[in-house]
Amino acid sequence: MVTASVRVSIMRTVIIGMAVCGLAACASISVTSNVNRALVPAVQCHSFAWAGSLPARGPLSATLANPVNEAQLRAAIQTHLQAVGVQPVTSGADCLVGYGIGLHRVWEGWGGGWGWGPWWGGPYAYPEAIIGVDLYDARNNQPLWHAYAREDAAALKGDRAAQGIAAAVAAIFTKYPG
Repeated sequence: MVTASVRVSIMRTVIIGMAVCGLAACASISVTSNVNRALVPAVQCHSFAWAGSLPARGPLSATLANPVNEAQLRAAIQTHLQAVGVQPVTSGADCLVGYGIGLHRVWEGWGGGWGWGPWWGGPYAYPEAIIGVDLYDARNNQPLWHAYAREDAAALKGDRAAQGIAAAVAAIFTKYPG
């Protein structure tokens, strides 16, 4: 059970993250979204319930997909949904919300050439985290909206995780179709 002091701490972190994002961080976070334009006008999302939770297995369970990051991600999503007038409920929700955190390796720097001598530009690989948010029509489980943010994986680890998650979710919600 989450205590009041933990909720206050999570909310404070989310608000700080949103402020940081508002200053410039969102501009550097790449967001991709897709909207079900045929269905969105017909669905009124005034309430939501969670579609599930992150699985506690696999190689990410000890790093990105951990219960602390999941709580921070859910709190950030809930804050943004409430800001657009969508309230959490325990039953009878209009919409369902899914979410996830993933990690993949990005390869850059292929090529070579001559300049002040021969050089080889790569390849260089770095880890990139992806945070995704999905919105579904609760009546028939049809997808309404999918958006994900690409973030430096280091921004989602340790003490910086709360701010990185909050910044990624704030960037995602700039694409909210409501």
